[in-house]
Amino acid sequence: MKNIAVFASGRGSNFQAINKHIKSGDIPARVVCVISDKANPPVFDKAQHDNISTHYINRKQFKKEQEYADFLLRILQKYNTDLIVLAGYLKLIPAEIVRKFRHAILNIHPALLPKFGGKGYYGSRVHEAVLKADDKESGATVHFVDEIYDNGLIIKQDKVPVKPDDTPHTLADRVLKVEHRIFPEVVKAFCEDRIQIKNNGVEIKDE
Repeated sequence: MKNIAVFASGRGSNFQAINKHIKSGDIPARVVCVISDKANPPVFDKAQHDNISTHYINRKQFKKEQEYADFLLRILQKYNTDLIVLAGYLKLIPAEIVRKFRHAILNIHPALLPKFGGKGYYGSRVHEAVLKADDKESGATVHFVDEIYDNGLIIKQDKVPVKPDDTPHTLADRVLKVEHRIFPEVVKAFCEDRIQIKNNGVEIKDE
């Protein structure tokens, strides 16, 4: 049974998708806390409804980066965290946290990385960029988090077609359905110790 800390900045729809599988018993884990850089995001209401502890932690609350990283680490250690899941979290994770949780931080990105990733590529901006590039397909990517935005090892991707009449909103809706499917699959694989790193790549063993 793995302990998962979720970081989220907004609605937390991916948190809900994952937690649904946890509550059904499909994923052998529990969400021990939800952390946000926002004071009162919608995801907090969803977490509190399930009696999950919530924490507002923002870099601006601290004078120094080290103080911020140390505080985050204390919270994560308090809950005996095994896995950090970024579910729509827009801030860069402190390097110290990344080092402590190397290959134990998962993020989902609403595009086919390495395309349309990096600082500034989030939310509707990603879908706008895909449409502007006239790409014929997009999708979602689950990857490990390292010290650079959207740069870690890719674990799983799935594609959706880009339609001629798509808007950023319609494309986002189609990609979100993929996110809600593949993110729980990867979290489940992690919690069942089925993710292996080989030759600087990632392999998911069959159930």
